Amino acid sequence: MRLRVLVYNVKGFRRGVDLAAAAVASPGPDLAMVNECGTGRRLRRFARSVGMEAAAPRLWPLVRTVRNAVLVRPPWRVIEFRLHRFDRPRHFYPRGALVAQMGRSGFRVSALSVHLGLSGEERRRHAEELTDLTLALPGPFLVGGDLNEGPEGASATWIADRMWDAWAAARERDGDGATFPSAEPTARIDYLFASEQFAVRGAVVLDTPEARDASDHLPLLVDVELREEPRPDR
Repeated sequence: MRLRVLVYNVKGFRRGVDLAAAAVASPGPDLAMVNECGTGRRLRRFARSVGMEAAAPRLWPLVRTVRNAVLVRPPWRVIEFRLHRFDRPRHFYPRGALVAQMGRSGFRVSALSVHLGLSGEERRRHAEELTDLTLALPGPFLVGGDLNEGPEGASATWIADRMWDAWAAARERDGDGATFPSAEPTARIDYLFASEQFAVRGAVVLDTPEARDASDHLPLLVDVELREEPRPDR
């Protein structure tokens, strides 16, 4: 079973929902992990524009909350989802992971959309909490999001030691994986991590005029293959 996965920090869609949708609609991802997804209204409009279903917490304007989302394209569907809030965030800025279980005709995959903080100490603590969280997941999983640090950072290294860093593991990839800042990308801070049931076939950063204009991050697109045998629906 092949999956095309998008990881994208959309910066609250401040530069326009239509522009962000235009940047990623053509590759047709099956699954998207979105960070800084703004209000529920903007997220729903984005999901409709790219033909996907969105799972997210309540995203009220002016309310501090974890603004991560998971989106899926039919025939995949979101079976259930929940918000996991990381412990002791700094400066009253909530951090966490949107944990969704998605499925189609016998296949089940957990998808976690995560956004780590600006403090190195906080990132490392939350990275450990994140990997502990994945231990309780039933079966294959994918973790995607903005870690706010490069692959040599303590948090990125901690996670990559416990699951596949998709960019590093990809059989085919183009460039160095830098996603930030979008105008002149020099830092690889947006990631997809995969459990051992996945093989990573290819990875690319979508560096197009539309993507550079839509957000301060470029989208990461990864093709993975689920190696686990499907199981019957229950």
